[in-house]
Amino acid sequence: MSGKAPKWLAADEAGIARAAELLRAGALVAIPTETVYGLAARADSEAAVAEIFRAKGRPDFNPLIVHVASLAMARELAQFDARAEMLAARYWPGPLTLVLPARESPVVPAVTAGLPTIALRMPDHPAMRRLLETVALPLAAPSANRSGGISPTTPKHVAWSLGGEVAAILDGGPCLRGVESTIVALREGGGWQLLRPGPIASEDLAELLGAPEAVGSAGIEAPGQLARHYSPGKPLRLGAREAATDEFLIGFGPVSGDCSLSEEGDLALAAARLYACLHAGAASDKPRMAVAPVPDEGIGTAINDRLRRAAA
Repeated sequence: MSGKAPKWLAADEAGIARAAELLRAGALVAIPTETVYGLAARADSEAAVAEIFRAKGRPDFNPLIVHVASLAMARELAQFDARAEMLAARYWPGPLTLVLPARESPVVPAVTAGLPTIALRMPDHPAMRRLLETVALPLAAPSANRSGGISPTTPKHVAWSLGGEVAAILDGGPCLRGVESTIVALREGGGWQLLRPGPIASEDLAELLGAPEAVGSAGIEAPGQLARHYSPGKPLRLGAREAATDEFLIGFGPVSGDCSLSEEGDLALAAARLYACLHAGAASDKPRMAVAPVPDEGIGTAINDRLRRAAA
C-alpha cells in the first residue's frame, strides 16, 4: 500500500460495488461483520493474501478464516459431512466458523497455512452478505488490526490500527456481537474440538455433538489460538474489584470503572463493548489497566478467553 488514508465507503449499493471492485483487483478492504471488522482479500490470489500478512504483521503459520456467500460456495471448498450440514443449517449465517477437511480449490495454500483443513464462515451482517454476493468470490478475512493487538469493532478502530494499509473501509457501523466467532473443528470418526470460544456457547454445541475432545498445544489450526493476543500494549490485571491510582479500570456489574462493560451485568452487552473498552484503556494516559471479574459462563467464557490472552 502507498500509506495514503483509506477511502471510507458507505454500506450502500455504490459503496458495496466499489468495495467489490477493489477486492477483485487484489486490494485490501476492511469490512464489517457481526463479530469484528475484518481485513478482506480474495482468497484465490497469492499476492492479495500476502498483503494481509504484510499489513497485519501476522505470522504465516496462523491460518485465515474464509468467508463465503452461500453453503454451495462452502461445499466447493470443504468436505461437509452430516454434522457440518446440521451446524450450517442451524447457525449460518452467523458467528460460527467450521474447520473442515479442505477440498482441492482455488484457495491459495497461505490461507490454510498448508494444513489439510480450511476454516469457513458465512457472516450475518447485511453489508457483508451483500458484498460477498456482489464480489462472488470467497474472501479471506482476519480481524482488521495489527497482529496480536486489540480487535476492531468500529471503523475508527480499523483506521487507528491499520491506517493506510487498506485501500478502503466499508463503514457498516459498530459490530453487534463484539467478539470473534466460535471456531469448531469436526474430526473424522465423529469427534469435535472447540478451537476458540465465541458467541455460540460450547454447551449448546455439546448438546448437538456430544462432549468435545481436548485441544492439544502442538500447533495452530485456527485464529485466536496464540497464547498472547488482543494485547492493549499495557500490563492488564484481571479480577480487579478496584483500581490502583495508575490503572485504567474496566468495570462490570457492581464494579464501576473508567469504562464499563455493562453496569447491569449483561454478558452479551459486555461482549459487544469489550474491545471498545480495551481500546479506550490503551489510549488513556494511565500506564496500566485492570478489569473487573466477569462470570465464566455462556459468552462470558469467550470474554475471559480474550482477556487472559490480552493479559499474557
